[in-house]
Amino acid sequence: MRASLFITCYNDTLFPETGRAVVRLLERLGVELDFHPKQTCCGQMHANTGFRAEAFSQAKRFVRMYQDAEQVVIPSSSCVAMIRDQYPGLMQELGNAELRGQLEALLPRVFELSEFLIDRLGVEDVGAYFPHRVTYHASCHGLRGLHLGERPFRLLAKVRGLRYLPLENMDRCCGFGGTFSVKNGAVSSAMLAVKLQDVLATGAEYCTALDNSCLMHLGGAMHRQYAGMRTIHMAQILANTESSPMETTP
Repeated sequence: MRASLFITCYNDTLFPETGRAVVRLLERLGVELDFHPKQTCCGQMHANTGFRAEAFSQAKRFVRMYQDAEQVVIPSSSCVAMIRDQYPGLMQELGNAELRGQLEALLPRVFELSEFLIDRLGVEDVGAYFPHRVTYHASCHGLRGLHLGERPFRLLAKVRGLRYLPLENMDRCCGFGGTFSVKNGAVSSAMLAVKLQDVLATGAEYCTALDNSCLMHLGGAMHRQYAGMRTIHMAQILANTESSPMETTP
């Protein structure tokens, strides 16, 4: 099976270890990956802040780059939500029937990582080993946008050595929201403080998620409070094996 990896600008710039983990994980499962070095941003931050022309440009670039891909794997539920939820409207505004048709054909082949593993590969046990106490933060885009449901928990349940600790108030936002945390700093900080109480109350060693943006927000607060917990993208947990452990610090 072949797939294209869209790493996202966020991961490429700030969390390259997530991309390496995705490659290691999927190649171990027999997926032949390709990577377009000219890939850029999905355009989410542009669209969400009113820069429509820039968002149009990124959307067109994504569709044209991946129109012939067998499938596209993206380790970020927020970027997948952008592509599924906002791209159709952008293409409608552009009035380009050909491009709109290309998007419609491509959308069923675009997968968030946990979707790809469970829905496309049909696998829950990926052979991972991670002997730590772990809690899971459900990002808003994954929870409400993509409706990932039980997929992340099904994957974590099969990781040998991992002890999952449930998080209270799972549906609460961490307060990041991309540029929301910049433009509404006081509100974002208040939301973060409440969320962090629940996360730290689990007593976990690691907080994992499928979005590094949320993990960066939470991890920054943990660092400022000298908390002992660390954050880690789920791809890094799933890529870890007993015989070949990965570096687990972000």
